[in-house]
Amino acid sequence: MRMYKGLSIILGFLFLGEAITKLTKIPVPGNVVGMVLLTLALLFGLVELRDVEEVATFLIRNMSVMFIPPGVGIILYWSMVRAQLLPISVALIASFAITIIFTAKTVELIRR
Repeated sequence: MRMYKGLSIILGFLFLGEAITKLTKIPVPGNVVGMVLLTLALLFGLVELRDVEEVATFLIRNMSVMFIPPGVGIILYWSMVRAQLLPISVALIASFAITIIFTAKTVELIRR
């Protein structure tokens, strides 16, 4: 029964994030808004971690399935991807480097 409750909470926040994005027309994906709202609800005790932990663990363990549709899309549209390979590669490398640097600086700040 806890799985149903956890899934309902996660999907509820996803729906709430999508609704907020549609109503306010902010340029942020609804799933990101929902994830931020769920994080805030967990931090302020509105949602208990034990209610969503089991479902979240299941979803994370099976996350690789979520990469199948983008992989098929890349194969399907390979000619378009190949034409833009340099900009895509630069964006991937730059975002990777920025993420590593930001994470390292955050860890340094937290450890002090």
